[in-house]
Amino acid sequence: MPVNLSRRSLVKTSTLALASSAFAPTFVDAASPATAPAGTRLCFNENPYGPSPSVAQAIARELPHINRYADATTARSFAEQIAAYEQMPVEQVVLGEILGLLGLYLGSQGGPGGEFLYSTPGFLALIDSAANVGSIGVGVPLNADFRNDLPALLARITSKTRALYLVNPHNPTGTVNDDQAFKSFLAEASQHAVAIVDEAYLEYTPDFRTRTAANLTRAGANVAVFRTFDKIQGLAGLPIGYVLAPKLLAEALRKQGAGDPESLGRLNLAAAQAALADTAQVASTRDAVARERTLWLRTLNDLKLPYTETVSNFVFFNAGRPQPEIAQAMLAQGINIGRAHPPLTDWARITIGLPEENRRTQAALRGILASLPPV
Repeated sequence: MPVNLSRRSLVKTSTLALASSAFAPTFVDAASPATAPAGTRLCFNENPYGPSPSVAQAIARELPHINRYADATTARSFAEQIAAYEQMPVEQVVLGEILGLLGLYLGSQGGPGGEFLYSTPGFLALIDSAANVGSIGVGVPLNADFRNDLPALLARITSKTRALYLVNPHNPTGTVNDDQAFKSFLAEASQHAVAIVDEAYLEYTPDFRTRTAANLTRAGANVAVFRTFDKIQGLAGLPIGYVLAPKLLAEALRKQGAGDPESLGRLNLAAAQAALADTAQVASTRDAVARERTLWLRTLNDLKLPYTETVSNFVFFNAGRPQPEIAQAMLAQGINIGRAHPPLTDWARITIGLPEENRRTQAALRGILASLPPV
């Protein structure tokens, strides 16, 4: 059976792994209706503005055929659409939210004991999947600017390194590495092991076309790039993504079941095709989020709270006290900001929502910090 794990299901897997640790943090389960009253959900970095209007139209056209599986012709057409958008041979496009499968496949190559380098704290989807087949995650702390520490990552590469997995812009900090330095790093690191770059949030940067690591993949480097429609395209409810991979890796992933039309889903394919075609929606969402991000950072400045140089659809700041305290106080007011991100346990990540949601959350944060006793 093909593996079809979404980013969200993989986040839950990572959360369960943390919960089983003796050092597990206390956090709010944002997905639980028992602990999360109806209100403002700013925990999953979703796009509150929603997808392109054409998405609903595409779904409506497919509803009469919902009793039928998605077919290979539709999947191929979507892959060709992505290939044209990315200026990449279609053979190098692998459809699906396949970070889980990618981790399982790479982790199983060469037997147990292979090492996967990643930045910590970070999004652990691929790392956790590789661990399920005996691989070892090697976390490298972020640098002083809360970015991927490229020199430190290079220094950790050994003969055991099976892959590097980096999120850029980073999650949970929202920071992006200098483009030239990041490309130079990838060019060198990928000579030792495949470098996987998760660009889930890259389209929130206006220069994403030139900044993308896919430029290296296109040039033949041993670099794979993951994208998802869950974020700026607003398809979190119909999760789908794709990987741009070196040809041999792309072929191997398809042999493992990646891109199987039935696992992708008829509605997911239709929605993603419509979303990819609407570049105006992406630009509109990016601009709206940028305006709100500026207001969020102004609030954090007013409160004298240190924060990262985020370019994404969330802010990450030092609340000066354990994040669970802030999260619980927010939840009591119907605002869900999710969990902590150890080892930065005093830092909180809040998704940028609609303007009225942001004003409400900013006011709540001011009130909470004013009411809590000094640390």
